[in-house]
Amino acid sequence: MSKEKEVKNDSSKVMTKYERKQAARIAQQKKDEQSAKITKAVTFVVCICVVVAIAYSIANPIIKRQKAVNDIYVKIGEHEVTQLEYDFYYNSAVNNYLTMYSSFLPYMGLDTTKDYADQQYSDTMTWKDAFDEMAVGEITQVKALIDDSKAQGFTYDVTEDYKTFQESLASAAETAGVSVKEYYKEHYGEYATEASVEAFEKETLLASAYYKELMEKYKPGEEEITSYYEANKDDYDVVSYRSFTFSASVSEEATDEEKAAAMAVIRTSAEEMKAKREAGEDFETLCAQYASEDNKATYENAETEQSLTENALKSSIPSYYSDWLFEEGRQEGELNIVVDESGNQCFLVEYVSRAYGEETDSNISDLLAQEDVTEYVNTISEPYEVTDVAGKLTYLTIPEETEDASVSGNEVEATEETVGEEATEATEEAVSEETTESTDETVTE
Repeated sequence: MSKEKEVKNDSSKVMTKYERKQAARIAQQKKDEQSAKITKAVTFVVCICVVVAIAYSIANPIIKRQKAVNDIYVKIGEHEVTQLEYDFYYNSAVNNYLTMYSSFLPYMGLDTTKDYADQQYSDTMTWKDAFDEMAVGEITQVKALIDDSKAQGFTYDVTEDYKTFQESLASAAETAGVSVKEYYKEHYGEYATEASVEAFEKETLLASAYYKELMEKYKPGEEEITSYYEANKDDYDVVSYRSFTFSASVSEEATDEEKAAAMAVIRTSAEEMKAKREAGEDFETLCAQYASEDNKATYENAETEQSLTENALKSSIPSYYSDWLFEEGRQEGELNIVVDESGNQCFLVEYVSRAYGEETDSNISDLLAQEDVTEYVNTISEPYEVTDVAGKLTYLTIPEETEDASVSGNEVEATEETVGEEATEATEEAVSEETTESTDETVTE
């Protein structure tokens, strides 16, 4: 047999059962080795990704903090402000505003649990824009005051003021049930610590001291105070008076005729009471006679005079009869019946006296001084140009001619009167409070 034939015969040889098992085992072994290599390679890549992710999660907050502490966020004049410093003023402005208008927030459409950038303050601005504007305004005025104080040679040691601030903050944190560390973050920004914001707080304390110095400098003289008082007596005088309210029993479904009839009844009662008082009967006793059963005991209490209001400013008196009480020439004992048709009520009012308010001089002095200081601070702040280095202050991109300074559709109503406060006005108030009272109000909110 030839070699060629032998090879042919060998290649066509039928494998035994054992040989097939061996071949399958070898094939499976090769397959397993290949799978192991792939698994090892994949595991290595996954491990690398996990390590990178962990490293990033650790490094990212550190990087963000370093940027917040070191990078320029906004430039105010020649002053370079970091995000850490900006957050200090931004959060102070927000906290002051929310504290000042806490009872009106529901009427203003502001939800403090949601992102301010997603809520409209006006047609062109979000609440974030409004708060940014307040913060920038406050920083600008503080920087201007500090610069001016140096130029004028003003010096002041803030050590004791800062110690008082720290004590107040610690007390506020304890009341809030949080640590001082947490309180700093909640009220001055996520990167704020006692050490990191110390310089900013001391700067506001110095600005506060200089502001008080300016208030003394611009204090008006006695002649100026008298002149202002004579032109604005109604805003500062106080009156004492007695009053009683008659309320008509009218249902919501009542017709105009039924309302008119009910009003005629209480008008007649008011006329009767007025006549009795003019005849010499005691006002408080008459109130008890005409009061409802639920209110009689209030007027019968010998220790109080429920009908008497003493030393009230015009702004605190119901508008129905405040003008009458403040009319020149009003005499003690004069009576007047005032009808409120829309409220289905009428009032019997008796004038007692009008006086010069105890704190009138100091109030007028503070007002006139504050007007002059505000003008002065605005003047020295005007040259400070704002440069949005980080590109985060979108309110600066709103064209001046279209910017709506009022709260579109968000005016606050309180007892049928509109508060009418604007965010830009809040900037001045916040700075004024910051510079006259430091941040104590924020700390002790």
